[in-house]
Amino acid sequence: MDQNQDQNQAQADMELQPAANQEVPTSQAEPQCPAADADATEADVSEVVLDQDQEKQPMTGAGDAAQAAEGEKNGFVKVKMEEEEEKFTGLNKEELLRVAGTPGWVRTRWALLVLFWLGWLGMLSGAVVIILQAPRCRDLPATYWWNQGPLYQIGRVQSFTDAGNLKGVQHKVDALSKLKVKGLVIGPIHVAPPDDAMNLSFEEVSPDTGSLEQFKDLLHTTHRKGMMVVLDLTPNYRGSTGAWFSKVSVTVVAEKLKSALVFWFNQGVDGVQLSEVEHVAAMVPSLWADIRAIVQNGTNERPAKRVLMGVTENRSARDVSDLLSSTGVDLLTSNVLLPADLPEYAQSIWHLYSAHDQSQLAWNVGGRDDGHLASLSGPALVRLYQLFLFTLPGTPVLNYGDEIGLMDEDTKFPKMLWDSEEELNGTLQEERERRMSCRSFFHSLSELRGKERSLLFGDFVPLFNSSSSLAYMRIWDQSTRYLAAVNWADQEAKLELIHEALPPQADVVLATNVSVDTTMNPARLHLGAREAVLLKFPYAA
Repeated sequence: MDQNQDQNQAQADMELQPAANQEVPTSQAEPQCPAADADATEADVSEVVLDQDQEKQPMTGAGDAAQAAEGEKNGFVKVKMEEEEEKFTGLNKEELLRVAGTPGWVRTRWALLVLFWLGWLGMLSGAVVIILQAPRCRDLPATYWWNQGPLYQIGRVQSFTDAGNLKGVQHKVDALSKLKVKGLVIGPIHVAPPDDAMNLSFEEVSPDTGSLEQFKDLLHTTHRKGMMVVLDLTPNYRGSTGAWFSKVSVTVVAEKLKSALVFWFNQGVDGVQLSEVEHVAAMVPSLWADIRAIVQNGTNERPAKRVLMGVTENRSARDVSDLLSSTGVDLLTSNVLLPADLPEYAQSIWHLYSAHDQSQLAWNVGGRDDGHLASLSGPALVRLYQLFLFTLPGTPVLNYGDEIGLMDEDTKFPKMLWDSEEELNGTLQEERERRMSCRSFFHSLSELRGKERSLLFGDFVPLFNSSSSLAYMRIWDQSTRYLAAVNWADQEAKLELIHEALPPQADVVLATNVSVDTTMNPARLHLGAREAVLLKFPYAA
């Protein structure tokens, strides 16, 4: 009986085991717990559960390896099941709705909303306070192209280049552009037999200066470099009779000029210059009004304002001021700043500055009829006058060669000197270095004048005036301030300056004496003989 029971049990075990080479689905790899017999005792059930838990333990060490081999031998495949970690994904929609309706959530929401609005209002009020306390920025004044840099006069084309014509001038446009020149004042170049009103031809280019095609090429090149061209149309520039020949012929000349203006503006010129404007405006006021209208009224094709420049030999600032008003010209060059009138400089400048917008003020020493700066002031004062002209409120007007200290010698139209590649020795080399130094100083001033707002259109504030010294500030809104001080005397000058804007120290921007310090006390300036200095300091609220 015992033997029969053992055989039956072995047969049952074999039926439970799968074949050794039969694949077992993964779902059957884990041995199932046999159901407990109804007659099984509690100890039997506990023993089965314990055996099952032991089989779920991870296999480690040699014992585990042996156990794994035994299981594979018996056809069982053990699969390790990792327990998935339950993650918190927040409240679901129903739970959120239940929480949102609670009194605590309502109080929290209102508290957050109040804090948000308080913070926003705080930032807004702070910004308003900053805006109200900040200094007001002034609106930029109305300025025209001729206020943005120096004007450069080439009164005699034949003397300006070796070519001696307008083509030669065209080849020098790039060099003038590098000097930050804003406009060229060319000529006169028209046909004008001396004292012959009947054969005067404004619209014909004199053959000894070039041709109309050369002028067009010059105009195109100049405009491409961002510069303007003003054409001098003074009628009798080769004769000796003034006021446009005579009282009898001025009407004929003025009528010819009117049609010539239309012709030249159609070519693209940006303005004209005329001498003796005060006499013509008084003799033929209606014709002068027509001339002004043709020049100053823009067109749809050329909306940019054209400039009407006048030339007078008057030396009185009061008379020049009256002429600016009566003639209606945009700019008027004069002899107000001739070196002989040095003690009157401060009063003359202030009179013109007080009576007119600085866009109407032109400052020059010399010109086509008067000669070059170096001859009128002396070679030692060229850089001093350059600094002076570039820092006054208005437009500096320079004669060709004034950037290098060119002297007149026996003519008011001396040959322009250009740098060459040839080797020079001794005195000639020293002269070249002097010219290059003078030109570099001119370039630095021109560059500053074209980009610094205080120098472009800032207020003119006089600080000191004597018979030989002058100091003034240029101030615009919150821009960098500039202080110019000039001493024409042959001895040292001590300037005591008082103004609330002056700081204890200011930077030296440019000085005619290269050995000056890099900073100075602007309230107590010590200038050497024939020395000028330009200082700058920041705006302080």
